[in-house]
Amino acid sequence: MGELSLLELDRNGRITVPKEYRRKLGLQHKVLVINAGDHLELIPIPKDPIGALRGSFRISKPFKDLRNQAETEAENAVQAQR
Repeated sequence: MGELSLLELDRNGRITVPKEYRRKLGLQHKVLVINAGDHLELIPIPKDPIGALRGSFRISKPFKDLRNQAETEAENAVQAQR
């Protein structure tokens, strides 16, 4: 299990994530908050999310071709449901 801290909400319902957690988790600019039912999950969002993904995918097709392919597959899926 990870570290545990008790945090208080301010008058506006905000919390401050302790500096040591922000540093360890790389929280810089924005976080995605997920309501997981009985708790919240925070996911760090990089300052440049597109740049963070650069090099993650090895795709030889241009984006326009990929978009056309996705649209065609979506149309076929809709037709198959009818």
